[in-house]
Amino acid sequence: MFSMRSLRAALLATAAIGASAAAARADGEVNIYSYRQPELIQPLIDQFTKETGIEANVLFLDKGLVERITAEGANSPADVILTVDIGRLVEAKDGGVTQPLVDETINTRIPAQYRDPAGEWFGLTTRGRVVYASKERVPETAITYEELADPKWKGRLCMRDGQHSYNIGLFASMIAHHGAEYTEKWLTGLKQNLARKPDGNDRSQAKAIMSGECDIALGNTYYVGLMMTNDKDPEEKEWAAATKILFPNAADRGTHVNISGVALAKHAPNKDNAIKLMEFLSSKEAQQIYAEQVFEYPVTPGAEPSEIVKSFGPIKPDTLPLTDIAANRKTASELVDKVGLNDGPSN
Repeated sequence: MFSMRSLRAALLATAAIGASAAAARADGEVNIYSYRQPELIQPLIDQFTKETGIEANVLFLDKGLVERITAEGANSPADVILTVDIGRLVEAKDGGVTQPLVDETINTRIPAQYRDPAGEWFGLTTRGRVVYASKERVPETAITYEELADPKWKGRLCMRDGQHSYNIGLFASMIAHHGAEYTEKWLTGLKQNLARKPDGNDRSQAKAIMSGECDIALGNTYYVGLMMTNDKDPEEKEWAAATKILFPNAADRGTHVNISGVALAKHAPNKDNAIKLMEFLSSKEAQQIYAEQVFEYPVTPGAEPSEIVKSFGPIKPDTLPLTDIAANRKTASELVDKVGLNDGPSN
C-alpha cells in the first residue's frame, strides 16, 4: 500500500510526464494564420514538415485576421502571419499583432527593400503591377506608367476599382516618385482614358481586352499564370492568349511590385518554431516552391521563378522601399476619390 508521501510523489511524477508531453507537442508545431489560399501554401508546409518534423497548422481567413488576433489577445495561438500586399502587412504591424524579429539568416537572404526596418514583416515573393495589352491592337513593346495618362490611350484603358489595394499600391508609388500634385493630374488623365467605369478583377481586364472592350489594362503578373494554367475554365486560357505583358518603366526606375509576406505574431506560443518556419520561407528552396505555386517572383537572390513566369519576360523591379510607398497609401486613396476615378470617363 502506498504511503501518502509515495502517492504524492507518484502524482507529481504523473503531472510532470503530462507537462513534458504537452511541451513536446507544443515544441512540435507552429500555427499559421493565412490570407493565402491553403492550396497555394500546402506544398511549402509539406516540405517544411518533412525537413524539420514540425507540424504546421494553417488557419485560412479571407478577412478580419488582425481583428481575430486582437480579440484572442495574449492567448492567441497564432505564431506566424502569412499574407499578401504591403497594405495588409502594414495593417498587421499598425494593428499591434506582430512583434519585431532580428534574424541574421532572414536579413541576409531578403533584400532590405522588401523588409520592414523594424523587423516586423518580411517579403517572400513579388508580383509586378503591369500593363496587359492586346497582342492584335497594341504594337508597343514598351510603356511607362506616366504614359498611361497620354490622350493617345483615350477610351482604350480598363482597370478594376481604383480603391483596390493593388491599384492603391501603384498610385502610392507614383506619389513617392512624383508627389501628390503630379499624381492627381496623372489620375485625372487615367480617368479620361478609361473605356468604362473601373470594374471586375484583374482577370476581367484580360477578358475585356480579348473582347475588344479595351486595348490595355492594369493587372498583376501572377494572374496571367493562373489564367494560362486554368484547366477548369478554358476560356481564361483564351483571355491570357489574347494579351501580352508590358513591364512599365523597364528602361528607367523599374516596374512597381507588391509582395506576399510573413510576420511573427505578437504572442507566438511556439516562437522558436515560428522563427524556424520564417527562416525556411526565406531559403532559396522554399522561395522557388512558393513562387512556382503562386506564379510570382522570389525575392531571395539566386532563386529562380517558374518557367511560366519566365515566359512573361524579364522584370526590373522598382527599388524604392515598400515602406516609402506604403506611407503614401492614404493620400493615394484620397486622390482616387478627389478625381472621381471610379466614376469612369467624363465623356
